[in-house]
Amino acid sequence: QVQLVESGGGLVQAGGSLRLSCAASGRTFGSYAMGWFRQAPGKERELVAAVSRNHNTYYAVSVKGRFTISRDNAKNTVYLVMINLEPEETAVYYCAGTNGNGLYYHENNYDYWGQGTQVTVSL
Repeated sequence: QVQLVESGGGLVQAGGSLRLSCAASGRTFGSYAMGWFRQAPGKERELVAAVSRNHNTYYAVSVKGRFTISRDNAKNTVYLVMINLEPEETAVYYCAGTNGNGLYYHENNYDYWGQGTQVTVSL
């Protein structure tokens, strides 16, 4: 069983930046593919970025060039750096993981989820 704990959310003005962290329990973090999802009120949860066990990355079109996903296997942590944030990106951001060697794009592909961290972007 893997437990994921997100941190780093908060209130930021439009154009600002945040770094989200997701700390994972367990000794097999390096074998997991990880993803960051977000869910805004009244909307479906969507994939923002993903990173494979080999550090290959994927970004949603809307965040490409502004968000960066990375992982530190020595620290069992995956990060999401977000710059130039927009009010429409206000959402709960979730970290997710699955034991696999690829990149995974759908929430059904992920077995483990964190509790989420709120990101609020004000005008």
